[in-house]
Amino acid sequence: MFENIIEQGAVSQLRDDIISGRNAPSMLFYGPSESGKGSSALELARVLSCEKDATWKCSCPSCQQHRYLQHDDVLALGRRSFSAEITACCHVFLSNVQSQSTMLLFFRSLRKLQLRFSPVLMEDDPKFGKISAVLQSLDERLNEFLTINTEKAEGPALEKLCGAIVKDALALDDEGISANIPVNQIRKAAYWCRLSPVGKQKTLIIENAENMRDEARNSLLKLLEEPPSSVNIVLTAQRREAIMPTILSRLRPYRFLKRSPEGERELLRRVFQAQDKFVEAESPKTEGSLISAYIDSFLPRSAEKLYPLAAWFVVSLARIAAASIKRNRGCIPRFIGLLGERYAPLAETSGLEKQVRSAAVIKTLIAKSGNFENDSFSRFLKLCLDLISSAAREAEAPEFTVYNDIFRKNIGEAVTAVDVLNINTTLALEALVFKLKMAMIKLQGI
Repeated sequence: MFENIIEQGAVSQLRDDIISGRNAPSMLFYGPSESGKGSSALELARVLSCEKDATWKCSCPSCQQHRYLQHDDVLALGRRSFSAEITACCHVFLSNVQSQSTMLLFFRSLRKLQLRFSPVLMEDDPKFGKISAVLQSLDERLNEFLTINTEKAEGPALEKLCGAIVKDALALDDEGISANIPVNQIRKAAYWCRLSPVGKQKTLIIENAENMRDEARNSLLKLLEEPPSSVNIVLTAQRREAIMPTILSRLRPYRFLKRSPEGERELLRRVFQAQDKFVEAESPKTEGSLISAYIDSFLPRSAEKLYPLAAWFVVSLARIAAASIKRNRGCIPRFIGLLGERYAPLAETSGLEKQVRSAAVIKTLIAKSGNFENDSFSRFLKLCLDLISSAAREAEAPEFTVYNDIFRKNIGEAVTAVDVLNINTTLALEALVFKLKMAMIKLQGI
């Protein structure tokens, strides 16, 4: 069990708890992006339902369904980087169509998205009418995909089918999934948990569980207070502290760490069959993981392309705040100076001019990003937050963590405004820049 989870001590602890019969009914998998939290949650669901030895290649019917993520005893909620993963996995499959493992990798990436549109969750959902045609199209094309004999399939025909599948999936990702987990989905999931399982055990997975508002948190808390014995509940989050204390007290935590560079390269070789040219790179060009950089590279606006623009935006924010403080003869916070020193060289590689006016910064940002097409707005702001977090962490100044919290809060609000409330991107950026400028002004002297 958990053979496919590379270089994660958390799964060793989890495996020991399962073997000894001490596994908890409710768990939290927390750690950085691309550390295997979601994959481990899905593997846990398979292991707990297995009718034999729980190995990855187990031949029991339950494991077969779980490998294809088609078991009725799994329900998954929460947003993740579906578009990037699906696009990357499609590329891997088309590069080696005769491999069963690449076919399964591509299919699973699509099923992870489809699970968010389970009939359990979509009943009476106002979005269903808007996305029902895309859901049906994707389902029909995936059924066709499963029946294809890849050894005999013609290249152009297979590429055309995969292209159509990816197009449906990206449209579904863009239109159908909220940035925050809705309370009505938590309530429907709670009802599902109380129904008898089809097999041995049900598993409810809530990814990025920090993205819940108070109503959803309160509804989840009620479920965690009296979880049915036939259900295991797994929440994932990047930070343990982001989970409400009353919820956290009812979860057994498992900490997932950022993999070593060699561990990430091994995963890229084994899972994505990445080419040596990429795998052997000394370090990722972003400050995130090599895995994220690889997956995002298949998107039209990859993290690699957005990274210099993110640095330019962060430096511009520092300059805007510094200029305002100078006008009022205030003391420029040390952290603002640190951002300029650290990221100005990288910002210069974007080829953009220095700006100290908010309107000019936003206008340039919209133009250079292509108005953040293909769901790149949230990915761009995540890169900005990575830069801020890295600067605060490596400065080894505890007082700088307040900046990280302020940026995280306001960036989260901007993403929600665009992805959930359909606010115009320019308006969301105007509000973000203003709020961050005022926050940094208030922190003079830190």
